[in-house]
Amino acid sequence: QVQLVESGGGLVQAGGSLRLSCAASGMIFSRDTMGWYRQAPGKQRELVAGITSGGSTNYVDSVKGRFTISRDNAKNTVYLQMNNLKPEDTAVYYCYARKAMYNYWGRGTQVTVSS
Repeated sequence: QVQLVESGGGLVQAGGSLRLSCAASGMIFSRDTMGWYRQAPGKQRELVAGITSGGSTNYVDSVKGRFTISRDNAKNTVYLQMNNLKPEDTAVYYCYARKAMYNYWGRGTQVTVSS
């Protein structure tokens, strides 16, 4: 059974930092794209950042320069370092892994940024 388990969310003041982790089990994703989406209340889920097996990254414009995505293929894990957090970053953050045009999802971790 494939599982993606996120951790590292929480409550932080504006300007603070959090580091999200997503550990995958049941399948190896070292050759696949992984990344993070988020969904704020009343809004659609949006892609925050993705990273290919080769290490190429992409980010939504609103987080460029503040968030950094990375991965450790030996641990089958993807990370999201979030710095200078803003209240508008408040959302549930979901990890995903894409294999053969199919997305596997984690259950999400709440990130709340207070002003």
